[in-house]
Amino acid sequence: MAEDTRTDGRKFDELREIEAKVGVLEKADGSAFFRLGNTMAIAGVYGPRKVFPRHDEQADKAVLRTRYSMAPFSTDTRSRPGPSRRSTEISLVIREALTPVIFLSEFPKTAIDLHIEVLQADASTRCVALNAASLALADAGVPMKDLIASCSAGKIVGGKIVLDIAGKEDTEGDLDLPVAYYPKKKEVTLLQMDGLTNRKEVKEVMALAIKGCEQIYKKQQEALRKKYNLDDTENKGVIL
Repeated sequence: MAEDTRTDGRKFDELREIEAKVGVLEKADGSAFFRLGNTMAIAGVYGPRKVFPRHDEQADKAVLRTRYSMAPFSTDTRSRPGPSRRSTEISLVIREALTPVIFLSEFPKTAIDLHIEVLQADASTRCVALNAASLALADAGVPMKDLIASCSAGKIVGGKIVLDIAGKEDTEGDLDLPVAYYPKKKEVTLLQMDGLTNRKEVKEVMALAIKGCEQIYKKQQEALRKKYNLDDTENKGVIL
């Protein structure tokens, strides 16, 4: 690693290459693909629709059901198919991160099913999954106050604070902090941390992660505008 660059050649405050597409699944009500470097995920939304089993429905709002999983071929070693403690935990935090921007009360007694599959993993999978999920919900026409953008930042070997953790920075680094961000209100809807640090560094890492979220948010907006040929108009439920 050079003094001002990382092992993959990026600057300390530089994101990996971003690719975002919406409407990639024909059978889903809404779908999206999101790639950050070598980490990529696809998301599909079904609903609002009837709730089965019926005892899971809520009288005053829709139920957002999220399922995050990693394809068996997504990592160097074959992932075990089926749910795990990790996938269950990430499914939960994705749901909690998205809930503040969705008008669930518009669809009582229904379910919105969100399925996310990580196709290739090179760190920051929950961030990439969240970015795909947010776009898929917008593509499905689910009324939303805003998109949710997600990015990580952390501290790598040598004590450098960097944006968008990837590769060995994740496995060998000192700190990984993924953030989900609600841009219009400038609120954080997800904050997790793996590693040890102090208060000053946490503030610095969070500020850098939010900077990355704002860049990703612009790419999400571009992807929606490209599909629907929009300018500064309203895309279904999301004001762009």
